[in-house]
Amino acid sequence: MQQQGSNNFSLTQMSQALLAIGCLMSPTVWADASASEVMVVTASQTEHPELTAPASVSFIDSEALSKMAVTDLSEAISRLPGINVNPAATYGRNEIKIRGLDADYTLLLINGRRINSRDALTSAYGNDFDLSSVPLAAIERIEVIRGPMSSLYGADALGGVVNVILKQPSETTQASVSYLYDNPTEGEGGDSQKASVYASGSIIPDLLAANIIVETNQRDAWRTDLSINPDTDVLEERDELNIYSSLKWTINAQQDVDVELIHSQDDRDADWNNWGRAVTNVQELERTNIAVTHNGAWAAFDSRVRVSIEDVDLMDDSELNVAVGHVTQQNSNADLQLSGYLGEHLLTGGVEYSSTELENNLTLAGGPVDYSRSAVYLQDEFAIGDLNFTLGGRFDDHEVYGGEFSPRAYAVYSLSDNWIVKGGVGKAFKAPSLNQYSDAYAVLACRGACYVVGNPDLKAETATTYELSTSYQAEGWGGSVTLFNNAIEDMIQAERWDRVATELSYFNVDEAQVKGAELITWVNLGDAVQLSANYLYSDAVDKTSDSELTLTPAHSANVQLNWQLLDNLSTNVAYKYTGTQYVRVDEKSAAFGLVDLGVQYQALQGLTVKLGVSNLLDEERDEVATKYDYILKSRSVYAGLTYDFL
Repeated sequence: MQQQGSNNFSLTQMSQALLAIGCLMSPTVWADASASEVMVVTASQTEHPELTAPASVSFIDSEALSKMAVTDLSEAISRLPGINVNPAATYGRNEIKIRGLDADYTLLLINGRRINSRDALTSAYGNDFDLSSVPLAAIERIEVIRGPMSSLYGADALGGVVNVILKQPSETTQASVSYLYDNPTEGEGGDSQKASVYASGSIIPDLLAANIIVETNQRDAWRTDLSINPDTDVLEERDELNIYSSLKWTINAQQDVDVELIHSQDDRDADWNNWGRAVTNVQELERTNIAVTHNGAWAAFDSRVRVSIEDVDLMDDSELNVAVGHVTQQNSNADLQLSGYLGEHLLTGGVEYSSTELENNLTLAGGPVDYSRSAVYLQDEFAIGDLNFTLGGRFDDHEVYGGEFSPRAYAVYSLSDNWIVKGGVGKAFKAPSLNQYSDAYAVLACRGACYVVGNPDLKAETATTYELSTSYQAEGWGGSVTLFNNAIEDMIQAERWDRVATELSYFNVDEAQVKGAELITWVNLGDAVQLSANYLYSDAVDKTSDSELTLTPAHSANVQLNWQLLDNLSTNVAYKYTGTQYVRVDEKSAAFGLVDLGVQYQALQGLTVKLGVSNLLDEERDEVATKYDYILKSRSVYAGLTYDFL
């Protein structure tokens, strides 16, 4: 690990390290072991076993989700490898960081299509609202790609991809209800209640099926004496309603049509700390996302044609605003994808077009704005013996920033049925967001003391990325080691406030580098006990100023023990470690660790009870973090019920 911390860490050292690991794991020793296969799709938009997928992939399924006490996607995936969930702002708003890169570099997909309200909310708030818009009861599986995927998905996938795959309608009738109550044991308020109803079944057998999920989440604002201003909220009050419904029309054996609707209402209310005084902030967001997809399975190829529209409507009322904000954003998308074999080559290609229209009476002085993007991509998967290649490239044409080509090459070599070595190189890019590049866009900041105005001279960010990994999966244990290196040019940063300036902007950092290593392992300790662990080391540096990137811990780790005590009784203990990190450029916060305990009991057929404690040891962050209102939620107890009717 000493080499990995060195600023001179290179691809040669990466290769040597993995070769040494490979020599210790001789395939002949494990020739009789059999690896389990979990099929994933996000890495290439074609199905692959998790072990041999052409990317670093992790996932969590609906069964694992059902055992958790979580309220949104960030909490659900927080214990996966390579993930850090840090507050993008205080008051309980989170962001997903993959391998040390900010949430702006994480692309969020729902069934493979983008969901995005960042132009309406700006990056400090948009990610958290996006994460809470998907009802957890509707999720079949979450797949996370750790590493750039611009060759398939374009901009915003520079850090990685989170693809939420939702439940499809079933031919058999299914129904369930669930309820979860969570209560902090310290401070004032903070109680939360989450409830959902799910129904699915056939309307016309073998022709038309539908499902619907309705989920509500209510949380009282939470205050604690740990705050530097006890008259302000550490967690904001939230009142959410999420509805997901889908309809599948099976035309014949070759064709079907999916119609999906997601509607969410997300209202938030908090007293924010503004230089010692409480400032009321109210935001009410309503979002509707409709998508229609035609899927075809033809003799020579498969096809997908999809159109989607997303409407975002935000009321933004803060004592710091000069007026009540009324913001609307509409995203329109259309795409066509074809996939099929040409000889021994599996080709996947497509075209996309998207447009965004934005109105914001607070930030857009010149009136509404709009911009469009288009793209074409092609991917080739083929094998030479035991060596599988994935070659791809995508050309994006941004209305403001012009064209950008993102190539990628990845190889997977099977040393045995259970042991693989894989790695690749690629180029990724990220165009500045509207609030970053438009000088007509002025966002209130500095706790109301300044505005951040877009910079039309910004350059698009580009990155050259390398990854090398080895993985082994057997019947009773498995593990992987991955080394990565991202060299980012023209990384966009916001100017720091000097307590004097009334207008700030954005600028490009000539060069930044994020490199590191991931270690993953799991082992079955008998038939009823499984132990799993993962560790992330990331060295994220602004090479121009030779300073570490903020809110990026160098070390983080997760350990989880699952124990099936009886056929109807299971328990799990989880520990999450977050290392030291800079919360400001010159202020570093100490490491901390969280312990969670949960129990799940099937009391009757169809009735499941879960109980648990979050932050069991009532861990607190240090004075550096709490000074900026980065405060951990105290020890909390929760109880939940789920009843499956059919």
